Order: sequence, then structure tokens, then C-alpha cells
Amino acid sequence: MDAYAGGVPSILETRRMIMPRPYSIIGKRNRLAAYALAGAIAIFLPTIVAHAETSAPAHSGIQVAQASTSGAPEAQPAVDKTIRPFQFHATDEALADLKRRIVATRWPGQELVTDDTQGVRLATMQKLADYWVSQYDWRKVEARLNALPQFVTNIGGVDIHFIHVKSKHPNAMPVIITHGWPGSIIEQLKIIDPLTNPTAHDGSASDAFDVVIPSLPGYGFSGKSRELGWDPIRVARLGRPDGPPGLQEICRTRRRLG
Repeated sequence: MDAYAGGVPSILETRRMIMPRPYSIIGKRNRLAAYALAGAIAIFLPTIVAHAETSAPAHSGIQVAQASTSGAPEAQPAVDKTIRPFQFHATDEALADLKRRIVATRWPGQELVTDDTQGVRLATMQKLADYWVSQYDWRKVEARLNALPQFVTNIGGVDIHFIHVKSKHPNAMPVIITHGWPGSIIEQLKIIDPLTNPTAHDGSASDAFDVVIPSLPGYGFSGKSRELGWDPIRVARLGRPDGPPGLQEICRTRRRLG
């Protein structure tokens, strides 16, 4: 049976398949590190995305009509629905500017309580800011991302960035893993190898998955939607066989590409 033709398993189905075979490499999530990393990415990307350089040539679409001499408006460019290879490289200037702005933060006064009832504590935020300035290594994360197969394609009128790692094992089942809010694809990187290469983590070849990890609209390297409605239900439906053309189409198209 064609693993792609049948669509993508639901979250519950995937959980049932994965949970009985927990791999030690995944372990329990370190919440503090995850939140810090998600926060760092949330700060980095809006600042440096304008400096992105992709490995594929820029696509502005095909101009389907020109303005007439009578002043008629130009038609909008055709949407590019091809699957384009993607990589990201932040400039040194953007990273330096980010650190300067973090250092220049104007902090509020200290909270009046000894718990979190007034929000995140000042000392916690200052410690996190210091981590981003003096310890967080974006270049290391950037290299880790660029070592993975990344792509961009248009789904539902929005450019969607995604990672697609195919297993070396035949008949691997495709699975789409989305991040939450707030969050990013960074959170999912640690599970790619256990899922695509289970034999290296005390699993069997029959446990293998082809993994697709998209950045949700408005997050990371994906485009921003110009319409309402990208709620969790719509995102989940994009991964269902009976949903509108979208993420499951990525799997089929990428399989044809090899």
C-alpha cells in the first residue's frame, strides 16, 4: 500500500503508534530550556527574517497582465505553488542589532509579591535576557536547521515553510508534526532522528516515519495570512486525508520528486 496515497495519520493514531515504543533519547522535556529557546526564536525571527537568503532564486510570480494605457489596474502575480528549497542566513549586522536592543531594555520595577501572581518575575526575565545576549548561539542553531531538508510552498494562499526528512527505511509512514503557540519548529528537531531512523534508537524499521514539520502561518519562516481562520482546527484539517489540499499534498509531491 502506498504510504502517501492513504494520507497522513491523525494525532491520536500517531500517538498510539509512538507511545508504546518510547525512545530514551527523547526523554522528558526540559520546560525551562524549551521556553527559553522558543522565546529566543520569537525574538530573533522578526528581527532578522528580512535578511534571509534562500538557496533557491527569488520567485515573485508570473505577471499575467500589464496595466493598460487607460489606467486599468495590473492583475496580481500568479501564486507560485512550486516546492522551493530553502535555507536561512542571518547577517552579522542583524544579530549585533538584536543584542544591542536586548541590552538596552528598560526594565520595570520589581514585583511586590514572591510568586508569579503579578506575572513573570523581573529576575527571571533579566536572567533570560542575559542568556540571549551572552550564551545563546544563533549560528549553531542556524547550522542545525540548514543541515536539514527545508522547503517553502504555497498552501491556502500562504507561503508555508517546512522541514521534510524522509526515512531510509522503505514503507515509512508520513507524519506531520506541528508546533504550538507560542512555539516553533525548533521544539521538534530532537524527535526527527528517532522517528526517521528508529533502528538507531532501539526501534525497528517498521517504526519508521517520513517526518514533515511545518512552520505555522505567521511563525518562523512561513508567510503571514491576510485572512482570518487559521485556527487549530483549520491547521489540523490540512493534515487529514479528507481536508482541503495542503500538507498531505506536500508528502505526495515530495515523494514524486524523490
